[in-house]
Amino acid sequence: MIAATTTQSWHDIFFSSQDGLRLYARHYPAPPSRRRPVLCLAGLTRNSRDFHFLASFLSDPANPMARDVVTLDYRGRGRSQHDPNWRNYSLQMELTDALDLLTVLGLSDVAVVGTSRGGLVAMIMACLRPTAIGAVVLNDIGPVIEREGLVRIIAYAGRMPLPPTWEDATQLVREINARWFPAVPDEHWAELARQWFNDEHGRPAFGWDKALAQSLSVLDGPIPELWPQFQALSRVPAMAIRGELSDILSEQTLREMSLRHPNLVALTVKEQGHAPLLRDRPTLFAINDFLGRSDPQIERVMERRRLTA
Repeated sequence: MIAATTTQSWHDIFFSSQDGLRLYARHYPAPPSRRRPVLCLAGLTRNSRDFHFLASFLSDPANPMARDVVTLDYRGRGRSQHDPNWRNYSLQMELTDALDLLTVLGLSDVAVVGTSRGGLVAMIMACLRPTAIGAVVLNDIGPVIEREGLVRIIAYAGRMPLPPTWEDATQLVREINARWFPAVPDEHWAELARQWFNDEHGRPAFGWDKALAQSLSVLDGPIPELWPQFQALSRVPAMAIRGELSDILSEQTLREMSLRHPNLVALTVKEQGHAPLLRDRPTLFAINDFLGRSDPQIERVMERRRLTA
């Protein structure tokens, strides 16, 4: 695991959604680079803070393949404004917010790193705006979502108590996750608690709108399989990461994904569940290597020319 840094390595971005909400994103700038930028999309109740270690690593000037990284807080998460209409907490609206951010920044053909729900947004993006996405990393998500894991996530999204102190928040996050992340060092649970919760006047506050739970009606019927949406990614380089202990993405689904996307790069993260934290060195290097190999061919040619000049 990589430890947290004490200096801010990103720029804050505030922008307006199409329906007027004030949304937040982070931009981790790299040295001048022609490499494909990255857009990171978080899970159901999560936010841009989840990607701090990955974004810092990918944009680090010491990284020969450094590139710009942007991480988004969906509406109702992190530092983005809550939506007064809970029905807008939907994949379609979150895709719209992500595309609005790309428009504001003048980006297209980005590499999307999507954790859980963020991976679902990436699949829909490939269907509805194929020019927006040039490569994808799906973090512990696939076309088949295991019901047991989804029930667990929805349960804590709607019923988690608000801890009164950061010490209590740390203990709560440890209790909820220790089974799925047995190798996480004790000192990292406090960092993970500050990813989950916002800080308001020195105390923890929910990092997501509690009304989000009202939009989670997926369990009213069978969970749909998303193979057509996954197939839309067949035109772009793809990587799928699975936590060894995941209860959302099964080994069987990952094997089927590899069959249906013959160029898929599959990675299993040992001793982690849903979703891998994207902060251990092997995973960071694997993502960095995948993105380097998936950069447009013209960039690789230019790189070779610079090395031989």
